[in-house]
Amino acid sequence: MSLITTLARAEAVATGRATPLATVRHRYLSERPLVLVPLTTAGEVGAPLGALVGTVREEPRLLVVPQPRDRDLRFAFLSELAQVVLPYVEGYADEVEVEPATRNRVGAPPSRQAGGESEVCADAPQLIVPNSAAADYVRLLGRSTRFRRTAEEDPETPFPVPARVPLLGRWLTHYGERARTPGSSLLLAMTELLTRHWATGQSDLEDQHLGALLAWIDLPLSSPVGVPPAKPGGGPPPPGLSGAAAARRAESGRGADGLLFFPPAGPATDPVFDNTVLAPAMKRYDAGLTGAEQRIRDLVASQLRPTWDAVWHGLDLLRALGEGGRVEERWKRDRWSYTGHRDRVRAGEPPQPRRDNAVAAAQKLAGRETAQARLAAAEALDDPLVMAGRRLAGEAFAGEVAEVEMAYSEGKIPKPRPLVTVLTGDRPHLDPDGKVFRALPEGKTQQGQFVEWAGPGAAVVRLVNGMGRGREPEPASVPEKGDRVCWTLFEHSPRGGAELPDPEDTPWTHGGPPQAPGEASLDTVNAMNSLDSPDPVTAEDYL
Repeated sequence: MSLITTLARAEAVATGRATPLATVRHRYLSERPLVLVPLTTAGEVGAPLGALVGTVREEPRLLVVPQPRDRDLRFAFLSELAQVVLPYVEGYADEVEVEPATRNRVGAPPSRQAGGESEVCADAPQLIVPNSAAADYVRLLGRSTRFRRTAEEDPETPFPVPARVPLLGRWLTHYGERARTPGSSLLLAMTELLTRHWATGQSDLEDQHLGALLAWIDLPLSSPVGVPPAKPGGGPPPPGLSGAAAARRAESGRGADGLLFFPPAGPATDPVFDNTVLAPAMKRYDAGLTGAEQRIRDLVASQLRPTWDAVWHGLDLLRALGEGGRVEERWKRDRWSYTGHRDRVRAGEPPQPRRDNAVAAAQKLAGRETAQARLAAAEALDDPLVMAGRRLAGEAFAGEVAEVEMAYSEGKIPKPRPLVTVLTGDRPHLDPDGKVFRALPEGKTQQGQFVEWAGPGAAVVRLVNGMGRGREPEPASVPEKGDRVCWTLFEHSPRGGAELPDPEDTPWTHGGPPQAPGEASLDTVNAMNSLDSPDPVTAEDYL
């Protein structure tokens, strides 16, 4: 946790309301996202109980499994979910843009960085869930369904699933994996979105309860201790509540019937609801009593609707923030990711493997590390409040230009190397001859080199590029005396590391091609066979 985040949390505790952590929105929000609020069965790993899903706030579609122990009812639930999710996901597949034949296509995979023109989808579907546990559940649904066989594929397979369920699993797996890339917006958790932009006075674990999190953020700005708005199912809270008190009410407040005002739906259920209300209703359903199924549907809807409304309200809060300047660039990378998976599905490629080989795993890790560095840099450049945190950490410094001295490099063709003296109150961790960077208009970056401290708080920086190719610098490429500038010690567009070898060129110890038994020892062959064997089947593989 950065120092500025710690200070923001302390301020939230002192004032009783959430403190902004950003001045702009750092994630992309679609104009028509698909909101999914899942609910699982207590005591059953991954067993669905119900869900609210849809793209229209006033018209959610309710999916319910009246008896989660019934395998056929589970598959019927997944089939209904596929009927909602797949048309939405596939609806963006055919509208494309043509990328010109350039060597630097933002977000394009390496195979499409060079060559002729290439297609990328003009937009991509976005999936939003209440919290990170629901995002994990999306990944679990994908793992549990993408390898299932249908009756059309294999008439003799036990427990066949409806035709579109494996395809649903492939898309959910892709979205779940893409969500692990820092800065990606294909699959977003509302609690992660809100905590990125506001700091509360409670722990990270407590922030995973969407109702409690919104209780901190929703307090009226005109009063340090205000009244949070009415929450669905809970009625208006008493006046004079602080953020902490409103959060406690949202998290654990119960009505006269003993049920929570704001059920968690995260995606676990409330034990009191399970034992006192849901279990008797399921017994009536098992007994075949009239109206039992409708009673279960009403109960599940009562647990899902408050969270559904809270997700949409969170979207309203986030849309009120202006979008960061580099958000669209990250969304384009998501569009490339969606386009690539669309192409794999249309080409008839098999589902994603349960376990990546060594090269694929290393590529994913390297890509996520690069994405994290790129995201951290972009957020700081888009948002002065985020940049303030980097300055406090000694990773950037800002100040006023006190002097500009023109100088030139040595050589046959002297190039401009001006010396810029910046007066700053920051304390950057500058090394002798260390590189520093400054953002220029049109997304360009100028590099400098730290020379020395000319006095207390006076940093001398030599400009080394971004001034054109002539003997004299181009207009506005060199700061003038009195200008405010901000230099960073981190690169603005971090690049990935060295290329990894192809799978066939890696050694057998890292998943390379197996050798013939006559060319290796028995221990080596056994080790290779162990590497090639599939993962053991676990309870998470099956719903």
